[in-house]
Order: sequence, then structure tokens, then C-alpha cells
Amino acid sequence: MNSAGHSEATVPRGLELTPFRGLRYDPDRVGSLAAVTSPPYDVVVRPDGLHHLQDADPHNIVRLILPQATTPDARNEQAADTLRRWLAEGVLTADPEPGLYVYEQRDGNGMLQRGVIGALRVSDPAEGVVLPHEDVMPHVVADRAALMRATSANLEPLLLTYRGDGATAATTGLVERTAQQPPLLATTTEDGFAHRLWSVTDPAEVARVQSDLARHQALIADGHHRWATYRRLRAEHPSPSPWDYGLVLLVDTARYPLRVRAIHRLLHHLPVPDALAALDGLLRVRHLDVPLPQALDALADAAREGNAFLLAGDGSFHLVDRPDPGLLARTVPADRPAAWRTLDATVLHAALLDHVWRVPGDSPDRVAYIHDPAATVEKAERDGGTAVLMHPVREEVVRDLARQGVTMPRKSTSFGPKPASGLVLRALEL
Repeated sequence: MNSAGHSEATVPRGLELTPFRGLRYDPDRVGSLAAVTSPPYDVVVRPDGLHHLQDADPHNIVRLILPQATTPDARNEQAADTLRRWLAEGVLTADPEPGLYVYEQRDGNGMLQRGVIGALRVSDPAEGVVLPHEDVMPHVVADRAALMRATSANLEPLLLTYRGDGATAATTGLVERTAQQPPLLATTTEDGFAHRLWSVTDPAEVARVQSDLARHQALIADGHHRWATYRRLRAEHPSPSPWDYGLVLLVDTARYPLRVRAIHRLLHHLPVPDALAALDGLLRVRHLDVPLPQALDALADAAREGNAFLLAGDGSFHLVDRPDPGLLARTVPADRPAAWRTLDATVLHAALLDHVWRVPGDSPDRVAYIHDPAATVEKAERDGGTAVLMHPVREEVVRDLARQGVTMPRKSTSFGPKPASGLVLRALEL
């Protein structure tokens, strides 16, 4: 499981995945497994989606990953108290022996994703083992770190991808064989995804997976803030400790390609007319009197020619593209690769948010990051703000930049499907 007996200076270390005793809901103690799951904490639309999940079941995982109280300290203490109570009541129970977990997601449209959940050795970007591709916001890392300290738990797995050897790889073989067995749990969530989970505890099987993964590096597909949190907490605890590892789902995208979607922006306190007026002469603006699906199609067409964004919030859509070259020359840093300088997220943050609209992108009071385009538009219309809808980046662009050590602007991509939160947790004391 580690390179004990070898010099780290001479022996490269790849992915080190270790088994753990998963915490899982007792199906007899909850209404249904689907009712206690949640999307990852940063995908939950607040407040509406949060309230919906809280109402779904009194034991929904959202009460741990997004506790509600008047102060940050009170929220974290509430989550810790809730976790202790659920453990004492047997709502959550630990599996009897450590294992890796095979996890499957399937929708009704032919989408199938399988991977392995385990505790991964936390590493720094300089090691080249786990590659981030996005910047993080310090206040979010601080928030997640405080929650993990209070609960002493990894409450939801990150999504990491690696490029394996397809069907010939040991890990893929194990995943495929395991998926033919009866699962530990199976449930279908309200988004239509069917989830299944298996535990792999045989030491020989675990060792084969570990040997296979040790040859690979991974890209963070979803969970940059939580990975940065793992790194912060590892630094706070003398090694060796349970904080040297963090809960992840590893997916081989050579076998199971992920979907890449955009993350959209909601600009609070900036009405659409003001946003459009500030763009006059700097970008082309076209008004679209079409429904959202057609507006997104128009955005996709425009994005093939260069930077393009879709603004909404006043009851219609406004396609914004062809930024002025002079604006880009003045605002986009020139010391990065061309692939980074031409990203929509780069142009949005460097030119529009920072320079034109004067909106700080890391201020939660000014900008919200929302994964669903319809929800972004709805909130903008209700709150009087501006929705900025984005077109997704191709996965190969993300991976190439990450391998160069170049991080994209925060919240540039949304890889999926994301693992459901609440199916398996990791308590650090176990």
C-alpha cells in the first residue's frame, strides 16, 4: 500500500488506493436509500434544493454536508452532533472489514459509469500524481476543512479520472467481474440514475488493483476544493495518520468516458440591462426570442467560432460573442498557454468579471456557481440578477492543461455523472 523500504527520491509513486471500513445507511432505519442521498454539496441549489432534500428524509446526508445554523461554528458542531447521533442510533453503521468499493451509475439513456471508491494517498501537485485543473476559492477550502475537522470524516467521495488500458487492466477486470455479483445496495434516485455498490475485501484482489493503479496519475474531475481541503488537513496532522488519505471515486475514462458540462454563473446585484450596457462596443450582442434549449444550441454554434456566453434574467436570452481583441490584450494574462488564454472561463473572469463588470469572482455575495442552466436562469429572473450561461470545455483540453501544470479559472468544468453523496462515507477513526 506504500513504498516502505524504498526511497521516494528514486521510486516514483503513482496512485495509492487503500481499503477502508465504509459507513453506510442501514436500510431498515431510513425511509429509502434514495431519500437519504444528495448531489455533492456544491451542486445542491440553495435554498430550494436544500429544503427539498431536508424534507425528503430526516436522515438525508445533506444534514451532514450542508448543515444549517446561524454561524459557521454552529453549523459544523451541528453536523458533528448529527453524525455522532446517527452512529449511536445505528442509522449509519460501519462495514465489518475494510474494502474497496465498486460503484456503478446508470441512467435510462444508455449512460453507464463504473469505478472504484477507496482512500487515496493525498499528494501535492508537484508530485504529478493527482492533477488539479482548476483554481480554488480559499473561503470554500476553509469552510470544508472546518466541517471535516468537526466530523472527523470524509462525507462524500471526490470524482477522479485516469486513463487505463481499457478492458485488459486489472482494475477494469475486477470492476466488470464484481458488477456481475449481487450488490451491497441498489437504489434509483429522483434524477433517474440507478446506483449500485459492491465491497471488495479479498486481499489478493485489493493488491492487484493497488499494483495496477500505482502506474497511473489521475485528473481531478470534480472536487478541487475538497482535494485542497484534504491537503490542508494532511499538513495539520503529523504523518502517518488517517488524514494522509482522502475518500475518492476513481473512474477509468478509457473504459467509461465522462460527460463534461459547464458550470454557470449567477451575478447578484447586476441587472441584465446594466450588464449589457457595459458590454457595448466590447462584444457582439444578439437578442434571442427562443426557449432555453434553442438558446443553448445557439451558444454551442457561436462557441465553435470563439468565446461566447448566454446572458439571461430579464425574460429573454442575449447571445454575447466576438470579444474585442483590444479588450483581451488588456485584460487576459499573456504568460499562459494559448489554450488557457482562449478559454471562455478565462475571458469571462479576466475580461468581463474583473474588468468590465467589476464583479469579484470569489465573492459568494456577488457570484453564485450553479450547475443547472434552467435553475440559473430561474434564480436570475427571481432575484433580478444576471445569469451567464457557459459552453462546456472538451476533456482533452482540460487534461492537456493539467499535465502542463496550468490550472483553469475556478468552476470551469463539471464532469459527470458525479457520485451520489450518502452511499458510502469514511470515518477517520475507523
